[in-house]
Amino acid sequence: MTAATLTLASSSPRRRQLLEMLGIPLRVIPSNIPEVRRDLETPMDYVERLAREKALSVQGDLVLGADTTVVVRDAVLEKPGDHAEALEMLQRLQGRTHQVVTSVALVAKEIVHQATDVTNVTFRRLDDAFLEAYVATGEPMDKAGAYGIQGYGAALIERIEGDFFSVMGLPVRLVLNLLREAGVEYRFGK
Repeated sequence: MTAATLTLASSSPRRRQLLEMLGIPLRVIPSNIPEVRRDLETPMDYVERLAREKALSVQGDLVLGADTTVVVRDAVLEKPGDHAEALEMLQRLQGRTHQVVTSVALVAKEIVHQATDVTNVTFRRLDDAFLEAYVATGEPMDKAGAYGIQGYGAALIERIEGDFFSVMGLPVRLVLNLLREAGVEYRFGK
């Protein structure tokens, strides 16, 4: 990537970690966009709107916003409010396939470039004691759908069909495509 610094409009440590892993010069300015789904808004419309609003809410030459949600049987699972809600979400997911929808929006020269990924994730069939032990780790509390595939939550997964990084919250390939659309080529090493 050229010397341009990317501004990440997110407080997600996972998104920051993935961009730093790629050696992309980065500064983080979390957006303060309320994550509230509108009436009749589809899950895809919802994450796409939030990613755009986040990217547009922060100043910078290159600003990246992102949003991720988990969808199971038309229900949207956000971040759990407490341990009981996290356990309830995990019980709904166990033994089923759900979709992780992640949208990324890049604002460059006042133009919004956007892309969205949908990945299917299937959970193993697990008993409540196993799920309760996972919730007790605290890991589910800041994650859509109450699990983190890159941590202890990996033990919940039977398989994924799609982009692992998208399930983590940042589809790397889409970010690199958006940067290219904006005229910024990724290069290995800073």
